Amino acid sequence: MTAPLDLLVIGNAIVDVIARTDDAFLAAQKVAKGAMQLIDEPRAEELFQAMGPATIVSGGSGANTAVGAALLGARTGFIGKVRDDEPGHLFAHDLKATGVGFTVPPATDGPATARCFVLVTPDGERTMNTYLGACQGLSPADVDEAVVASARVVYLEGYLWDPPAAKEAFRKAVKIAHAAGNAVALTLSDAFCVGRYRDEFLGLIRDGSIDILFANIGELMSLYETEDADAAVQALRDERDARGRHLLGLVTRSAEGSLVVKGGEIRAVEASLVHEVVDTTGAGDLFAAGFLAGQARGLDYVTCAKLGSLAAAEVIQHIGARPQSDLVALAKKRGLL
Repeated sequence: MTAPLDLLVIGNAIVDVIARTDDAFLAAQKVAKGAMQLIDEPRAEELFQAMGPATIVSGGSGANTAVGAALLGARTGFIGKVRDDEPGHLFAHDLKATGVGFTVPPATDGPATARCFVLVTPDGERTMNTYLGACQGLSPADVDEAVVASARVVYLEGYLWDPPAAKEAFRKAVKIAHAAGNAVALTLSDAFCVGRYRDEFLGLIRDGSIDILFANIGELMSLYETEDADAAVQALRDERDARGRHLLGLVTRSAEGSLVVKGGEIRAVEASLVHEVVDTTGAGDLFAAGFLAGQARGLDYVTCAKLGSLAAAEVIQHIGARPQSDLVALAKKRGLL
C-alpha cells in the first residue's frame, strides 16, 4: 500500500543557476526584468557563458514548494522529469535529502535536465530564463495513480501547461485526485504564463478542476485582464465553478502581505518582517509551502497564510529558493505552531 501524503507536487524538475547582475546586463541580454522566458539549449549555453559567478542548486517552482512543506513537517512527494545526467542526479539528491519522495525514473536519452538561469539584480528582483530540456518529457505514464490518490492535496504548476505531454499528465492527476476525494491546487506561476493560457486556466477554475488557487497580485490581474488590483480580487471572490462552489484563493502582495479569498469573503493577512530583501526567487513557492503545510496540520486559513508569509520572508533574505533556517523553529517562535 502506498503511504499517504499530505502534499504531492507535480512540476518542472529544474536545476537553478543563480547569479547576481545589474539592469545593464539584462538590457544587453535583451531579457525582460522580473519575467520568466523559455529559451533553447544554444541560448542557455550563451547565457551561462555571459553570466558572472553562479550558485547551482536544485530548483523549480513546484519542487521549491515541496521542499518547503517537507521542512515544515508535511509528508510530501514530487513528480517531475530529469535526465540521467549530473544535473539530474543533483536534483534528485537534493529533493530526497530534504525528505521529499521522488521516484520518477530519469530519462536515459533525449534532452538534458532542465536549467533555469536566475539573474538577481541589486533590488532583489529575479529574472528567469528557462531551458526546459527533460522537463518536457513528463507524461501521463509518470503519474502514478496510487501516489496521486494517496495525497490529500495535489499541487500543480501553471508552467506545466507549456509542454503538451505534461499538460495531459496534469489532467490525469486532476481526475485521479478528485476521484479519491482529494483537493487540487494550482499556482498560476507567472504573469506571462497566464497571458499564454488565460482562457484555459479560467476553464480549469470554472469547470471545477481546481479547488485552491495560488497567485500573486500581478498574475491575478493578468488572469482577469485588468490593471485594477481590487477589481481582480473581487473577480476572484465572485468566481464559482459549474456546481456553484467558491474556490479557495490565496493572493500574495509582496510587502502588503496576502489575501485569503473564500466563500465570497476576503481576509487580509500582514506580511512577516523582512530585514533585507536579497533575492525574491521562490517567495511565492514558499508561501504556498507554508500555507499547505499549515493546512495539513489542521490550522485555520489565516494562520496558514501567516505560516506561508513566514516561509516566504525567510527565503527572500538570502540567495536561492530553498530555506536556510529551521522553519519549524521560526514558526514556533512566532506562535504559529
